[in-house]
Amino acid sequence: MSESFSLPQEIAFVAVVCLAQLYTQIGLWQALVITHTLGDSLKINNPGTLSWLIAGYSLTVGTFILFAGRLGDLFGHKRLLLIGFLWLALWSLVAGLSVYSNYVLFIFARVLQGIGSALMMPNGIAVLGVAYQPGKRKNLAFAAFAACAPIGGALGAVFSALLALAWWPWSFYVFAIALVATAILGYFVIPDPLLAGNARKLSLRATITELDLPGATVGIASLVLINFAFNQAPIVGWSEPYVYVTLIIGVLLVPLFFYIELRLSPAPLIPFAVVKAEVAFVLAATACGWAAFGGWVFYLVQFWQVLRGVSPLLTGAMISPVIVSGSLAALVTGLLLHRIGPSWIMMIAMVCFTLGNVLIAIAPVDQTYWGLTFVATLVAPFGMDMSFPAATVILSNAVGKKHQGIAGSLVATVVNYSISLGLGFAGTAEVHVNNGGKTPEDLLKGYRGAEYVGIGLAALGLCISIIFLLKERQGSKKVS
Repeated sequence: MSESFSLPQEIAFVAVVCLAQLYTQIGLWQALVITHTLGDSLKINNPGTLSWLIAGYSLTVGTFILFAGRLGDLFGHKRLLLIGFLWLALWSLVAGLSVYSNYVLFIFARVLQGIGSALMMPNGIAVLGVAYQPGKRKNLAFAAFAACAPIGGALGAVFSALLALAWWPWSFYVFAIALVATAILGYFVIPDPLLAGNARKLSLRATITELDLPGATVGIASLVLINFAFNQAPIVGWSEPYVYVTLIIGVLLVPLFFYIELRLSPAPLIPFAVVKAEVAFVLAATACGWAAFGGWVFYLVQFWQVLRGVSPLLTGAMISPVIVSGSLAALVTGLLLHRIGPSWIMMIAMVCFTLGNVLIAIAPVDQTYWGLTFVATLVAPFGMDMSFPAATVILSNAVGKKHQGIAGSLVATVVNYSISLGLGFAGTAEVHVNNGGKTPEDLLKGYRGAEYVGIGLAALGLCISIIFLLKERQGSKKVS
């Protein structure tokens, strides 16, 4: 399909689709950078509750993406992408209006915002996967999609902080307006063949079967319960029965999900036939790296604002180098992916994730911004924008065009769910080592404990990537 585009049409098409990634990251960062402003306004007294302003959004992004990708396969990727824009706009509006209510409504709106991003992400990736044949242009299109992650994060941080100077709800109102405008533009820019799915050829019963509702229900429930337990535990403690009960139930649902997918479902939500060694390696390494990133980005902001007394606006300015480094990383990845292969790309990405966490963990509170924290904002985006396009290209090439939504949803699920789960791991470490966080010294100890968790996760991802690379080289020697 891309061969029929003129250059202006192709630029407009790729730009609109890439906004799905941009807006997903804006949705994450717009609350992150003004976390303490929101906490003061909504009267959040427990510091652990603040993490839910971020984790609640990432939770639903990560848990609903797989099902959203299947919906796109059946009902049309363009249709679901546009619905995602509008859904995110609706709940962004509600998030802003929660200023007249309380933090419960705000967190509820954040959770439902994530469903909009869950609809956008896999179907945006699928639109690119369907439109392009494997090759350099497809790699560059996916690299551009990945580059919008740091750009969206920085833009979300800066504009949210700017608008919060007047009134924080404007951050969400303006976001909603932009989303509605993008949905209208996308209706005209994205080709209509991408509007049609497979469901209109099927009966209602067959459509329900194709959606794999039993598998989707069990899978989503398992992911939500596990994630809820790890993110709630830092607030109330693991001694609360409902925390470990939800974790146990979530874990028990995992084998049930695999049983349904492998034995019962005629149209499994995950095509396990394509989850070969290379795909499994990419997903495992990506999960470790992005879980480390979840803690890195949250505690970097806490480090700046709580310990260094940085304002939200200055925080946005200080995080802005990720635009340059992230865009450069995505471009380099797009050019090198077909030359050196995903194994080397992923290993380099894991090194960058690890270094990003190390730099924040050892940064002195009284050091200038231009020291370790500045370097960290240059290094960490290479982990983001080298791992994401590598994973999406591999999975997109591994499945047929009718499963492009599943390919995109697998990667996006791992990325976004890992962010939320990583926050839970880091938060648990923080509250267990910060002695209640009553002094700056104790707060620093807790933040560093959280970053140490990130270092461990990223290092695990690095080990996975090195092992796979060695095995891959051994395999190529045997073939030769």
